[in-house]
Amino acid sequence: MHRPSDDLTSFSVATRNLSKGYDKRSLAVDSLDLSIKPGEVFGLLGPNGAGKTTTIRMLLGLLKPTSGQVFIHGEEITTGRQKLKGRLGVCPQETVLWPELTVSEHLNLIGRMYDVPGRTLRADAERLITEFSLGEKRNQPVKRLSGGLKRRLNLALALVHGPDVIMLDEPSAGLDPQSRALLWERITGLARDRQRTIILTTHSMEEADRLSDRVGILDHGKMLVLDAPENLKRSIGEGDVLEIELDRVPSQEVLEAIRQRSQVEHMSTSANTILVRGLNIMERFPGIVGTLTSSTVVIQNTRLRPNTLEDVFLKLTGRSLRDG
Repeated sequence: MHRPSDDLTSFSVATRNLSKGYDKRSLAVDSLDLSIKPGEVFGLLGPNGAGKTTTIRMLLGLLKPTSGQVFIHGEEITTGRQKLKGRLGVCPQETVLWPELTVSEHLNLIGRMYDVPGRTLRADAERLITEFSLGEKRNQPVKRLSGGLKRRLNLALALVHGPDVIMLDEPSAGLDPQSRALLWERITGLARDRQRTIILTTHSMEEADRLSDRVGILDHGKMLVLDAPENLKRSIGEGDVLEIELDRVPSQEVLEAIRQRSQVEHMSTSANTILVRGLNIMERFPGIVGTLTSSTVVIQNTRLRPNTLEDVFLKLTGRSLRDG
């Protein structure tokens, strides 16, 4: 049996040289190394076919790696699968519910499947019903619930046995803004308040940016980049857009002076507005303003439109999340 080194015990989830090949020509996941800490929300992004689903299935112990290891709290999942089962929770993209069962019956059923003691189960089910605002629907069959309520219940079911590692696949897909905001609040609270680890896969760049402490972008089975969203937006992509509105249309001499002194990558004009795009653009802002104030133009307004995680994603993969 493989004995993990001491450093792995400080991580909720870790992989070492994790690979999976379905044929001899290519690997769906190629030498993946992850180290995810307790209390962290980790966003796993990638185009369709990038290896996300294969990675999640190996993390859950549902798929055997071709090589490499998966560790949950320092224990290799292949050697401690039964003991670790109760520490993992899964909220799949498709709601897995029984139409005729009520909200309460769902929570009790799943809790019993995980051998949660009766008194503990009753208390935890009641707490989850309250946390996910399902109280008025507790005795209604699921077939009468809206899509948003079903998604909330689906997440509650992933939590009823008290896991400390939770896998969320497209948790807010198809939700209205109010339901999505509630779900995001609950997801953030889970990681912060109870030191649970959440691994999130999503097609929503806004969701990944808002919820994730760190983001990893997979493509062709390899991890292209892994960092905090803010760090990625500062260092990768087309960069922020700075809009500078002037009292008149700027001359070519003014534009050329900005290019030379501030070393901007991309600049264009729209009527009397200059649009400057680049990484770390705010570091160049004083130089741009200085160049303009030394000319005859007057700055009337400035606006900053930040670089987005989608810019980063497209820069790295060259394709959208929904491409095959």
